[in-house]
Amino acid sequence: MDDAAWRRLLASARAMVHCDAAALLRLADGVLTPVAVDGLSDEALGRAFSVKAHPRLAQLLASGDGLRFAADCPLPDPYDGLVEGQPDILPVHDCMGAPLRVDGRLWGLLTLDALTPGSFDRVQPEQLQALVRLIEAGIESALTIRKLADAAQRDKVLARAAQGGTRLPRELVGKSAAMQQLRREIDTVAASDLTVLIVGETGVGKDLVAQRLHRQSLRHEQPLVQVNCAALPEALADSELFGHRKGAYTGAVHDRAGKFQLADGGTLFLDEVGELPASVQAKLLRALQNGELQRPGSDAVLHVDVRVIAATNRDLAAEVAAGRFRADLYHRLSVYPLRVPPLRERGRDVLALAGGFLEENQHRLGARNLRLSPAAKAALLNLTWPGNVRELEHAIARAALRAVAEQGRAARWIRIEPRHLEMADPGRQPDKAGAPVTPAAPPTPMTLRAATEAFQRGWIESALARHDGSLSAVAREAGMDRSNFHRLARRLGIAAPKPTQG
Repeated sequence: MDDAAWRRLLASARAMVHCDAAALLRLADGVLTPVAVDGLSDEALGRAFSVKAHPRLAQLLASGDGLRFAADCPLPDPYDGLVEGQPDILPVHDCMGAPLRVDGRLWGLLTLDALTPGSFDRVQPEQLQALVRLIEAGIESALTIRKLADAAQRDKVLARAAQGGTRLPRELVGKSAAMQQLRREIDTVAASDLTVLIVGETGVGKDLVAQRLHRQSLRHEQPLVQVNCAALPEALADSELFGHRKGAYTGAVHDRAGKFQLADGGTLFLDEVGELPASVQAKLLRALQNGELQRPGSDAVLHVDVRVIAATNRDLAAEVAAGRFRADLYHRLSVYPLRVPPLRERGRDVLALAGGFLEENQHRLGARNLRLSPAAKAALLNLTWPGNVRELEHAIARAALRAVAEQGRAARWIRIEPRHLEMADPGRQPDKAGAPVTPAAPPTPMTLRAATEAFQRGWIESALARHDGSLSAVAREAGMDRSNFHRLARRLGIAAPKPTQG
């Protein structure tokens, strides 16, 4: 069932019981995740509600045929402050819901909420059960259609190719057109054995794309082995990828299997592949072409069956042109390229992501109901997010800590304001009235790569000035791994300024 169909189903539910909000939540591994909401803010879509942490949801799941809470129920409401269209953060006063079952198994929850106490006085148990049966029938039909489509897709892949986890993983969040297009692309290529090159800026979630590709592949029961190529010392990169024999070099006191062998039958994810030393690129090409590898210290050729997924935030085509990356390896890796959109292209997905991060932080901090004020939501939507999702995650963590310290853990809900975010967006400059404006275009034509590097250089130099020349502190603000950030700074010709002598 697509998003529009879920929304139509929930709109029908709201019409039947005359409530202000309805939500459909899927249960997996003790966590309820919204698959559709109607009447709740975008922030709710990014939440993942732990059943143990939300007693109302736990009681609804255990209720059998459903439950209505008293208007003055003291239990915390997971939707406090999430009702759409309210001028301020307000609690939900009247709520009820019921567990949903599909094929005799607990599937999730339907929740119905109203701002006015007594709104559900006229809803009889028989009416609620009729509504539950309607929702369950819609879910069952959608799952049946999806199973048939998945089976048909796998049959096509197997015929064409003639070949050959139990915890809920972190998912790609967002309903924007850019993210829906990305999911369609993933669904298209996942079940094949094509090599995929994931491209995108730092912090966009390329690792989540790789994980989704593996989960939906025919190799999903085999291992997904991840290698951070940027963290491989050049002297050890060969051994890490391909292994070695005992005595191959000083310190090699026993045989070692490399990452390719560990991933045999499964998927190997080469993160930051653009950082691989040139000496290793030729051996990687051989492994991709023939499934053959030769361990240092051994003359024997090993054969492996590995599906490779690579990721990079570099423009590899430009790296090839500059002679820093092998052209043949680039073409072998980019059989099916996938571009992960930056956060600035994802519109209101920012609020859904922020909602998920708030849910994580409120449990970590032992607080109740962290909520974004309307002004904070506007501030998040107005930023360009050069550090992407990782920058947003860190910004929400800081804001949550500040808001909890200011308002106290015992508050029924904790309101996050723009002052808690303390975000300075280098992508925008205030005009005289204080409104953000788009940066002026460069006076002379520039290539996209040159413009990107000019922006990065200016941002880093400005941040260095704020942090007294500490590259490590700037790396944290940028939401980047320190070694990757130092490498970027060197490539841009930036060195930390020497401290001023007093």
